[in-house]
Amino acid sequence: MLFNSIHFLLFLPIVVAAYFAIPHRYRWVLLLGASYYFYMSWSAKYAILIVTSTVVDYFAALAMARAAPGLKRRLLLGASLLANLGLLFAFKYLEFAFSSIDALLGAFNMSIGLPELDILLPVGISFYTFQTLSYTIDVYRGERDPERHFGIFALYVSFFPQLVAGPIERSTRLLPQLHARHDFDARRVVKGLQL
Repeated sequence: MLFNSIHFLLFLPIVVAAYFAIPHRYRWVLLLGASYYFYMSWSAKYAILIVTSTVVDYFAALAMARAAPGLKRRLLLGASLLANLGLLFAFKYLEFAFSSIDALLGAFNMSIGLPELDILLPVGISFYTFQTLSYTIDVYRGERDPERHFGIFALYVSFFPQLVAGPIERSTRLLPQLHARHDFDARRVVKGLQL
């Protein structure tokens, strides 16, 4: 779903209207469902990647908070980095690496015929990868406590207005906004439409 599509033109007002129509305690559920719907409208099979990043970093941050400073915390951070950057490399750069290696070897008549993977690049993978990593690094550095609410953390990772085009939001800025109560204000709507 593109931001300039008819689909999004219908999707956004429905989500906004539902957001202000339901009680505050359920709004995260609506936004999380809308965010996953938005993401899966590109390709549903890649939702497993965003879920994987979410689960890895949620539990890595919780474990880091319980661990004393030292080797265990560094290993947990390393596991988070490895998992997230590994997914990013596999889907964004592996095919390029294979073709570059094959071309280099071919220049020396040593081609080994690495397979062409023909992998479709998952939408927003760079944005949510670096966003989850910034969260894990913030927790590792002690700049924030880990988010205890899995649903709110999943929303932080997949929040549809910034998922595919950014910006990459720091957890210290976006997570508090996802917890805050937002009441309908017609003046803000007018200002937003004017902008």
